[in-house]
Amino acid sequence: MSPSPSVLRQAALSVAAQRRIAPYLAETPCIPSRRHFTDGTGLVFKAENLQRTGSFKFRGALSKLTALGPDTPIITASSGNHGLALSTAAQITGHALSVVLPHTVAREKRDKIEALGVRTILHSDDSGLAEQHARALAETDGKIYVSPYNDETVIAGQGTIGLELLQQVPKLDVVFISMGGGGLISGIGSVLKAFSPETRVVGVSTANSAALDASIGAGRVVEVRHQETLADGCAGGIDEGTLTLPLATEVIDERVTCSEDQIADGVRALAWEEKMLVEGSAGLALAPWRLDPARYAGLASAVVLCGANFDRDTILPVIAAGT
Repeated sequence: MSPSPSVLRQAALSVAAQRRIAPYLAETPCIPSRRHFTDGTGLVFKAENLQRTGSFKFRGALSKLTALGPDTPIITASSGNHGLALSTAAQITGHALSVVLPHTVAREKRDKIEALGVRTILHSDDSGLAEQHARALAETDGKIYVSPYNDETVIAGQGTIGLELLQQVPKLDVVFISMGGGGLISGIGSVLKAFSPETRVVGVSTANSAALDASIGAGRVVEVRHQETLADGCAGGIDEGTLTLPLATEVIDERVTCSEDQIADGVRALAWEEKMLVEGSAGLALAPWRLDPARYAGLASAVVLCGANFDRDTILPVIAAGT
């Protein structure tokens, strides 16, 4: 089946985004697995854990800001990868940026964002309420609110990973991508379906917070129970009217939901077998391949390692459990 006009449009936006952000972005490598890559086939890792700011989010942030006039004031809400990426991108582009954070944000995260010359605004003790406040300030103060995933220009930036993948692995059989709000898989998936429709896209969710997976299954945005997860970068719900739900529904060929034990196994395998320390969301992306490696024997498989901004006190016990 041919890609829809919306998927083709999103892929074209990624091509345009790549031209804009290339001067500020280092192409991340595709690293062959130490144990599971032979004679040009097997498992490779798209190493966004080596991206500037330690996460793929930097691509989307740069894509958004380079598409806006330099005098456009920006606001967002995030104490994680999105907030750090947007703060770093704003330092490059010169945009005035405000980041709304909950009062409970770790001081280290707040200091890191403020060190980049960004104004922080503390509001409530809940990240969801902080986001609502940021959106309200965008309305009243005439600022542009930048969503971490519900924005076609941000999604286009994440899609540049797909463009690089197709250059690095010309015959790519399957790619594994962790799912949170859906910006990463919508961007990469749109590029792959436009330029390499035979490549299978596997979306991987944490069982403890699988809002996008459930919404795809229901054909509409649904709320799910959210529990603590090692893949905290993939936690949380999705917006009503989100752009990612229809895109993800079209571009994903297979959906897999993984347990906390399976995510931890992925993190440990990357640490001990591949010698890479990553965040839980990257371990999540590897988990389905680990569950059934024989299924992918002889295929060119890529796992997108989305980031490496882990909490040391959280990740060390996970890795140590494998010794």
